[in-house]
Amino acid sequence: MNNPSPPDDGSRLLTQLGQNTAQPASPEEAELERVPAPERGRHYVVRFTAPEFTSLCPVTGQPDFAHIVIDYIPDEWIVESKSLKLFLTSFRNHGAFHEKCSMQIALTLVDLLRPVWLRIGAYWYPRGGMPIDVFWQTGTPPDGVWIPSQDVPGYRGRG
Repeated sequence: MNNPSPPDDGSRLLTQLGQNTAQPASPEEAELERVPAPERGRHYVVRFTAPEFTSLCPVTGQPDFAHIVIDYIPDEWIVESKSLKLFLTSFRNHGAFHEKCSMQIALTLVDLLRPVWLRIGAYWYPRGGMPIDVFWQTGTPPDGVWIPSQDVPGYRGRG
């Protein structure tokens, strides 16, 4: 008697979770993975916070640092967190301006997940004495969904 195939919950397609996975050399080489949302049809917010995000200035090659907050309301898919961590750390040797890094993260997630709603708050630490923060969202979130504040304090210098 043949055993029936397990239902395709998307996890059979995961190649990084539970594996020793090399750090991608660039965001373009990173593989973001997704799994089916566990509560389809319900609107809830998923938050990922990367308080030690790092990339490189494309002109000087000096490191840039940011506190990144990603909020999204899933539709059919959620992002697999290990693949997201690898994707975010792949920016460590990637030279791009703050705006480009922030939008590349957001748009890559939107393309992969096709969420109901997504926003990114990228709170960059000062370069040349001034912080550059980047905010973007896909549109208005659905009514009735609790969207928590990102609560990342703005840069205040030494005062």
